Amino acid sequence: MPRVTRGFKARRRRNRVLKLAKGFRGGKSRLYRTATEAVDKALGYAYRDRRNKKRDFRRIWITRISAGAKMNEINYSRLMGGLKKANIDLDRKVLANMAILDAPAFTEVVNLAKAANA
Repeated sequence: MPRVTRGFKARRRRNRVLKLAKGFRGGKSRLYRTATEAVDKALGYAYRDRRNKKRDFRRIWITRISAGAKMNEINYSRLMGGLKKANIDLDRKVLANMAILDAPAFTEVVNLAKAANA
């Protein structure tokens, strides 16, 4: 009598895990048990890092805005405070792009913030 291999459902479940493990090195992409562990770990990292990515980008934007502000003789916190007082609703992503790609426009925004602070 042949052994029971649990049929279609189990094979589909195993293949789903092995498909997710495609590209992993060694047995992690071929052996179900190690692939399961690797996929679980990878999905956990992916979940965590989708949240961390938001923090990382915000830090980058703030650094770029700060650098642009220093070139215009104002610090980051005074710039952001001035923008708030002047009711200029530009988010950090837009300000960072402006600081890098369109320096004259960024300088105009900084001047408005300085005027609101004075």
